[in-house]
Amino acid sequence: MWLKIVIAILFLSVLISLSSALFFLLKDIGTTQSKRTLYALGIRIFLAVLLLISIWYGFESGILSKTAPWADKY
Repeated sequence: MWLKIVIAILFLSVLISLSSALFFLLKDIGTTQSKRTLYALGIRIFLAVLLLISIWYGFESGILSKTAPWADKY
């Protein structure tokens, strides 16, 4: 259960970082030396890597499974 919570938090963090990068991109139009968008996208990449590692760990350890609830019906 704890791994699903970590995955959800990481996913929401990726979305927040992506939206902040968009905000910085739109707010810093016209300035030449602003690197806030670049930093926000770098944080997003780091969080996405952590998300992929946590999903991989969940599948390898058996905490997460690949079966869907509707797979038995068909």
